[in-house]
Amino acid sequence: MYEGRLHEGPRSGDDPHLGRLAATVERLRREVREAHAASEGRALIEMAKGILVERLGCGPAQAARQLAVLADQAGVSRLELAADLIDQASRDRLTEAARDFLTRAGEDWENGGGRTSERKDATSLSVRLRTAESGALAASDTQAVAESLLEHALSPLGATAVAIWAAGTDASLTLAGCAGFAAEEAARWHYVPPGVATPARRALTERRTVWFPSPAEAGLPTLGRRQAPDGCRVTTPAGTGGRILGVLEICWPGPLEPQPPQVERQIEALAELCAHTLDTHSPAPPAYGPGGPQQVRPPGIPELVDFADGLLDSALVLVPHLDGEGRLVDFRIHHVSSHFVDPVGRPRSAVAGALLLEAYPMAMGESGLFEKIEHVHATGEPFRAERMALRALVGQVPLTVEASVSISRHGENVLLIWRVQDEAARLARVLQHAQRLGRIGGFEENLVTGEIVWNSQLFALHGLPQGASPIPLEQLPTHTHPDDEATIGRFLRTLLHHRRPASAAFRLQRADGIVRHIRVVAEPALDAEGRLVVVRGACQDVSAQHWTEVALGATRDQLAQTEQQAAERNRMALQLQRAIMPPTRGPIEAEGLHIAVRYRPAEEDHLVGGDWYDAVVLPSRQVLLSVGDVAGHGIEAATGMVVLRNALRGLATTGAGPAQILAWLNTVAHHLTENVTATAVCGIYDPETRVLRWARAGHPPPVLVREQDAAALPLVGGILLGALPEATYEEESLKLESGDILLMYTDGLIERRDRSLQESLDQLMTVVQDPEATLEQRLDRMLTYSNADTDDDTCIVGVRMN
Repeated sequence: MYEGRLHEGPRSGDDPHLGRLAATVERLRREVREAHAASEGRALIEMAKGILVERLGCGPAQAARQLAVLADQAGVSRLELAADLIDQASRDRLTEAARDFLTRAGEDWENGGGRTSERKDATSLSVRLRTAESGALAASDTQAVAESLLEHALSPLGATAVAIWAAGTDASLTLAGCAGFAAEEAARWHYVPPGVATPARRALTERRTVWFPSPAEAGLPTLGRRQAPDGCRVTTPAGTGGRILGVLEICWPGPLEPQPPQVERQIEALAELCAHTLDTHSPAPPAYGPGGPQQVRPPGIPELVDFADGLLDSALVLVPHLDGEGRLVDFRIHHVSSHFVDPVGRPRSAVAGALLLEAYPMAMGESGLFEKIEHVHATGEPFRAERMALRALVGQVPLTVEASVSISRHGENVLLIWRVQDEAARLARVLQHAQRLGRIGGFEENLVTGEIVWNSQLFALHGLPQGASPIPLEQLPTHTHPDDEATIGRFLRTLLHHRRPASAAFRLQRADGIVRHIRVVAEPALDAEGRLVVVRGACQDVSAQHWTEVALGATRDQLAQTEQQAAERNRMALQLQRAIMPPTRGPIEAEGLHIAVRYRPAEEDHLVGGDWYDAVVLPSRQVLLSVGDVAGHGIEAATGMVVLRNALRGLATTGAGPAQILAWLNTVAHHLTENVTATAVCGIYDPETRVLRWARAGHPPPVLVREQDAAALPLVGGILLGALPEATYEEESLKLESGDILLMYTDGLIERRDRSLQESLDQLMTVVQDPEATLEQRLDRMLTYSNADTDDDTCIVGVRMN
């Protein structure tokens, strides 16, 4: 009758002795609560002290002092700081659950509502979780872990039994440990073969936590069903890194009300603790032998690689790829089998080491291949399919092939095997006949290994026997009609340097003297780092189509006289230009100099320009070297080029220096031509002194390659020719050494619309720095790897000092 008044304190008129008794009881109750809180939090504090001992290398007393100092500096209690230290050390779900309750308890403390009881409940849960964790980590086997979980974490929740199932690679379940079940019951459920439906298998296959009001209601047999036929069960998968190692099953004796989120998080945290235990004390999955089930270990990476290489089908060894938080995001292709055949036709080196979704992005699509691999990795349940559509990208075009697929987990790794169905082989034969009828030859050239593969039709197009050596792409210009060398040069430059798909039509000169009109289409293949690895393409004989187009062109020319006249004008300009400046010219040996020249006309005939080059020995035995570019295109530019080039030769015979010659040439351009302007570089080489004197008129400076370094000569002053009636030009001299290479060129080699000339010139100097290349090879590389995009003529004069 006095119980309700013990909390109210003494009233006026009451017995003062009764008031003192009530105060004493309240004080004792408070001290008991504080003692309980201190004892329950001591476990966390002791664990935090152990972490400091390990990390600081100090003794327990010093760790205690350090914990008190850190708590004072942070303005928190020692218990809260201990929880933080354990959180940072473990980074697991147990710590998150404990931290969540401590945070909520701290908020209630600040708000003043039920601060003592809430703080006590949060701390009690944290202590239970940490106690269970400590017991599990210290346990010698999974059975001891199950007993620790039931005693410290599950009994306070009303649970009476717990089972820890280990998942095998064949999706079987092995009872790794249990507590609260009868021994004979555990012996009967020691092993559950694949395919048997139980509550634990539901959690394994569905990869989620499943609550069962009772196994009887669900119609599923399970461990301990006879002990508690109406009991409630929960099964949750225990895994890490996307791989489910087993299942945690908890049993209550009777029906259970819906649990709050805190309890669900606690169960998930305990499942992660079981995953760690199974990973450390995992029993080997059973296999059947003459004496019944036997224990075998899953193969490691070396054994799995050897097994994959022994298969006649395509096989990939996949290892899980995790993000920074330990979640599975992809699979790394660790090994590609020796008989691997890529659906897209890529070599093994282009696939090995890549991420699965990077190598096969469409695996995430309709076929669901990635989801099936992920399911097998998580559950260990193998997957087989006799016919499955595999999709891949060829360029931007999707390709689908039918294949039989097998996916199995071996330890932490996954083995993916496929065999393309015979239908794909029949389609390949159909494609082969189509290539023969269409006179199409295919090729693939590996630029890393130098391996070249031709089909039989391509040998026939080249007029070569089947056993002959294929022709590399870089040698294609030597088998091309001289008038089409510029076209093939642009084709190779787009394909090899710019690494873009390219096509071209050219005349192929075969060894037997037959000329065929060929249409070639090719595309580059890059590796994961963006480097050019393989070039694939096809060549088609279009000679019949060409002659048909020629006939149609002749008919169109007869019907369009005006167009014919314009084309004739452009043709005359082109002939005039090529008569003075042939596209190719043999090397010149003069006065100790090895001189080579290259000329690439404009891509369009109506853009015939006025570029020129010249290399001639003067009567004084000095050598004249020059390049120039007349502004504009067409017949006017071509005729202006002829005037200036011939005038330059005549002025050079006077014995004057390069600066004086350009001054006189400026007068010729301004007064003796019709508004012709041009740029030029003029050099005079004296073989006796080995000194080169040179001057420029608004032209890019020459490039000197000495040993392995390339640099542009000084940018001396000089305005372009024809701009002013009179002009003066600066002159520089350079003494050449043996092995020096001097390169003079027109701006059609480096000029771009989207960058400065200096940037293009830097790129040019990078191209010519090849100590093992000959002078002719350097000039060819300059044309092939040119970055110009103005479709202008290009002239190059290369001089090598002997």
